[in-house]
Amino acid sequence: MTSRPRSMAPMTGWGQVLQIFIQNAEVVNAARAGASSRSFVERGRLDWILENIGPGDLLLISFGLIDMKPGDGRFTEPFGDYQWYLRKYVLGARARGAHPVLVTSHERRVFDDHGNMRRPLGLYPMAMREVAAGLSVPLIDLNAWSVNWWRQAGAEGTKQLFLYTEPGEYANFPDGIADNTHLRGHGAVECARFVADEMCAQGVLAPVHFRNLEAKVPETAVEFLDDDDFERLTKSRVGSGAASQERREVLL
Repeated sequence: MTSRPRSMAPMTGWGQVLQIFIQNAEVVNAARAGASSRSFVERGRLDWILENIGPGDLLLISFGLIDMKPGDGRFTEPFGDYQWYLRKYVLGARARGAHPVLVTSHERRVFDDHGNMRRPLGLYPMAMREVAAGLSVPLIDLNAWSVNWWRQAGAEGTKQLFLYTEPGEYANFPDGIADNTHLRGHGAVECARFVADEMCAQGVLAPVHFRNLEAKVPETAVEFLDDDDFERLTKSRVGSGAASQERREVLL
């Protein structure tokens, strides 16, 4: 989801381009690179959101790609602490009169030697669906949608959606890059379009708040943060810690 700085173009987060499809409302993308549902809380980033969110606001919550990584303090068990942390986001938003929306993570680009797509995210999307059902939270199933799209595009076609570049093609990646996790402009725009479509279809926002849902959006429409702005936002969007000390029993 993260909004990327210019020095990382053409890497693009879908939260970075969501505003293309939203009008009469501001998209504040507080996502951070490399964050799991656990580390986002432990580093005070949920605190910042809960200190600034207000009645009627939406909180889009999307984790899973990093939660699956073991051994670095970010891992969560799908049907254990991952769900516990998701509930913390949901109940924290509701306590402030805001409306949470759960969004499953898009799938990684992983194909075997025979062209069959794998699903390394495993149980995380299912665990999020269970939390959504249990707490009556709107769910946008970006994971299921992306799996269908990746399969249709195939091993070669998905390279146009993910951060695959040739040597010399982009100054930021002079040696080229083959990244099966992060999206480039086209993939991010279409993921954001799906999220906006679902928000509209489910009545999460009124139709007056949407635009460009059927429009062709070129990669040149993607805007990147200045590196100084990226660093400033990264450092400043950390809360006081009060929200992290809310009683654990409320979440059980």
